[in-house]
Amino acid sequence: MAFGRRSLFFPVGVVAILLLAAGHATAVNTGETVVFWGRNKDEGSLREACDTGLYTSVIISFLAVFGHGRYSLDPSGHDVSAVGADIKHCQSKYIPVLLSIGGQGGDYSLPTNASAADVADHLWDAFLGGGRAGVPRPFGDAVVDGIDLFIDQGGAEHYDELARQLFSHYKFEMLLTATTRCSYPDHRLDMALATGLFTHIHVRVFGSGDDASCTTRHRASWERWAAAYPGSLVYLGVVASPEQDANAYLPRKVLFSDVLSHIVEKPNYGGLMIWDRYYDKKTGYSAGKVL
Repeated sequence: MAFGRRSLFFPVGVVAILLLAAGHATAVNTGETVVFWGRNKDEGSLREACDTGLYTSVIISFLAVFGHGRYSLDPSGHDVSAVGADIKHCQSKYIPVLLSIGGQGGDYSLPTNASAADVADHLWDAFLGGGRAGVPRPFGDAVVDGIDLFIDQGGAEHYDELARQLFSHYKFEMLLTATTRCSYPDHRLDMALATGLFTHIHVRVFGSGDDASCTTRHRASWERWAAAYPGSLVYLGVVASPEQDANAYLPRKVLFSDVLSHIVEKPNYGGLMIWDRYYDKKTGYSAGKVL
């Protein structure tokens, strides 16, 4: 059984940061705003996130177990049975919903090209437009708009094959995105990105990773990624609270003056990626409630 593909809507709406400087209000175009949802049950439902009007797309996180014939979602306490209806609700508001695979924990890897093909087939049948006997669909007949690769452990091998296999299923009717570490290159995603199939790249300018100093050079990190992938939209990934990463946190005034004012006019600037919905709801970061 195949599930119908819907026409992808690439959001054209933008979010503006309102800054108060020298007594004058200045609206700044920040591009699209992507948020990761699914990290804390207290963040509220996916429907609620879409109804805020703050986000132009939402990424569900994570399919945290894959690559060895086993698959498991990590819903962080959310009722998965309710997510399918929420996906459709978000899509009715022209907000694409993606599924991210990998994450900062879990049990995943791609030991062979055959395992990459198996994962691609599973994603197609369980979350995208496919359907096969014996493959459960956690979100029912809802079809996500794309797949995000958030590969933070294990080796780099065979993610390029996964990208090609996914593309062979859906071609240009899905979004294929990557969420990378701030240091360029990200050795776990380098070969996958070299396929040229990724439309969006979210650069995490937070988390120590291999190079803790890169999280203090937000603009330079983003510019290096943007220069390396001129054919992709490159997003600046930020934390919504200093609780998440005090060293990398960018107060909104600093976000504008030190970073956005220099990159928003770049041809492949995509917007902001907010990590994550729970802390964004708690602090009001993307809503402009904190400076």
